[in-house]
Amino acid sequence: QRRSLAPSQLAKRKAGDEDEEEEEEEDWHPPTSRKRQKAASETESGECYRSPFRKPLAQLTNRPHCLDSSQHEAFIRSILSKPFKVPIPNYKGPLGLRSLGVKRAGVRSPLHDPFEEGALVLYEPPVLSAHEQLKIDKDKAPVHVVVDPVLSRVLRPHQREGVKFLWDCVTSRRIPGSHGCIMADEMGLGKTLQCITLMWTLLRQSPDCKPEIEKAVVVSPSSLVRNWYNEVEKWLGGRIQPLAIDGGSKEEIDRKLVGFMNQRGLRVPSPILIISYETFRLHAEVLQKGSVGLVICDEGHRLKNSENQTYQALNSLNTPRRVLISGTPIQNDLLEYFSLVHFVNSGILGTAQEFKRHFEMPILKGRDADASEAERHKGEERLKELISIVNRCLIRRTSDILSKYLPVKIEQVVCCRLTPLQTELYKNFLKQAKPVEELKEGKISVSSLSSITSLKKLCNHPALIYDKCVEEEEGFMGALDLFPAGYSTKSVEPQLSGKMLVLDYILAVTKSTSNDKVVLVSNYTQTLDLFEKLCRSRRYLYVRLDGTMSIKKRAKIVERFNSPSSPEFIFMLSSKAGGCGLNLIGANRLVMFDPDWNPANDEQAMARVWRDGQKKMCYIYRLLSTGTIEEKIFQRQTHKKALSSCVVDEEQDVERHFSLGELKELFTLNETTTSDTHDKIKCRRCVNGHQVRPPPDGSDCTSDLSQWQHCADKRGLQDSVLKAAWDAAVTFAFHHHSHEEQRGIP
Repeated sequence: QRRSLAPSQLAKRKAGDEDEEEEEEEDWHPPTSRKRQKAASETESGECYRSPFRKPLAQLTNRPHCLDSSQHEAFIRSILSKPFKVPIPNYKGPLGLRSLGVKRAGVRSPLHDPFEEGALVLYEPPVLSAHEQLKIDKDKAPVHVVVDPVLSRVLRPHQREGVKFLWDCVTSRRIPGSHGCIMADEMGLGKTLQCITLMWTLLRQSPDCKPEIEKAVVVSPSSLVRNWYNEVEKWLGGRIQPLAIDGGSKEEIDRKLVGFMNQRGLRVPSPILIISYETFRLHAEVLQKGSVGLVICDEGHRLKNSENQTYQALNSLNTPRRVLISGTPIQNDLLEYFSLVHFVNSGILGTAQEFKRHFEMPILKGRDADASEAERHKGEERLKELISIVNRCLIRRTSDILSKYLPVKIEQVVCCRLTPLQTELYKNFLKQAKPVEELKEGKISVSSLSSITSLKKLCNHPALIYDKCVEEEEGFMGALDLFPAGYSTKSVEPQLSGKMLVLDYILAVTKSTSNDKVVLVSNYTQTLDLFEKLCRSRRYLYVRLDGTMSIKKRAKIVERFNSPSSPEFIFMLSSKAGGCGLNLIGANRLVMFDPDWNPANDEQAMARVWRDGQKKMCYIYRLLSTGTIEEKIFQRQTHKKALSSCVVDEEQDVERHFSLGELKELFTLNETTTSDTHDKIKCRRCVNGHQVRPPPDGSDCTSDLSQWQHCADKRGLQDSVLKAAWDAAVTFAFHHHSHEEQRGIP
């Protein structure tokens, strides 16, 4: 049994039973330390060991013995009246004048150093004289607004300019009373990064030394919601946690949105909401109950119609600051352009009726080929007036600016003659279907729209309308007899289509003479099926992306194709499903097999290869069937782009923009021309089909063709691949060189 060695216990045991204690101590001796042995020896000698630093407890003498209230109050006052003293001997530092939770006195300072090298300063306070500095309230003095160096270090010069423009617009410094703007840069110029920089700056600082906004909402197509989330993570590196919503049950989405809208304060946990247009429209009521500091609408040309539900839902959102992102703001007419400007800055162009009367009608009349000199002059004046107003809230830079950072891009429009089979089928269809007779005044009938689709497919390859020939649908009765004996759609026969023949040559020459990869783009999945058959017959390795592929799988095949070690030679792309946002820099040649009524789709698809990270010279081939409806589509694109070059890019809509005479021209076939487009525009650069520089009369080419720097036959081509394919079926070509000015070509 273990016994206590405390001095008091030892004394008791010694006095009570000394003999018994001695016997027990002989039987068992606990291990004791030297200190305990010393203490025990001192106890035996009658002296208790005490530390020299230990003081005996003493009764407080300054505590009042009486609980009388007056004495207690006096005692408390005597304690509180003593000044605070830092309990450190000989301490002579500051006496803690700053208290927790109390704002520090003194001059306010910006969040980031405005004088650091490379700093992007968005706002600079006015310079004050010495007298004004004495009078100003230092708690209200404005400070510099400086972009976070994490972002400003990666911004290119044009992006720094864009961020400054956006910030000036949304803070009402460009147009007093208006807080919106349109970011209309072309593809590849970094619109997303510029908008992320704007959001981060507004969420963290302002001239008043506090955040400008609490929350921001990004509305985008559903396929880009995840892309926006990844971009925020990429550039801000976890400094902020965005909330991305694109799917889920109604109750779950409502709960998330209510939580987002209820956030308040200087440091909101999730200040950025990323949501698709469809989800926003369905849950707009929740978002309209509160206020939002900023809304950004990606692919904003979706808001071209002020009557649709998405436009009205977004317009009713309680936020003055609105940024609309679109590489193609005008897609049908100037009135739709008005809708976009009106959305971001209501009233800047008046009402829709006033805009149509004052701007749209004079501008369009002035650009008509039959316009009088007075109408042309008036149109130019109104156009200048419109530009001067809109340019205050719209910023647009073309992809030419990328020429400083990217290799050369040569874009070529290649006119391909129809094969004899295509020509006979085309003429047979026009004779039987009689689409012109089906036209109603000012409108296109359903059968006419069907005729347009049939002719476009026929231009691609007769195989696409073979089933209609078998079923002897209208326009194709007896057409089956025109096909070669034993024809089958199971195998592709390139020699039956002019464009497919040229494509076959382009692929073969590219494969045999270089290690370049090729992107094939079409509007029809049936055409992609033909591409697959061609690749299998030629043993080309390929990947295919269309609307049936999930977003997650798209990212994987794009990453694999872009790898230099991947063996795939061809990437097949549906312009409708996957043209936007893809980065296909693994390829440097792109073939646009058929034109779209919407040039924005074509531009998006063609911008996939000439992007950041591209190291090789790029070649873009736009194939058109000579003298057919495809050239008419291209002419409409070119004509509208000439107008949009003065305002912004436009889309085509057959029903709204074609007069009855123009509609009739759609359903004609010009068999004698090398290029119907070149004939129609009356190019003054060419004599007897060969370009002369400068034009014979010293003037420039017509405005509709000015975007194409060269008209060329085989001798004028710079591309060896197209030159090798010329004899197959090519009749004419236009081409544009991205670095023309740098090369010194007039």
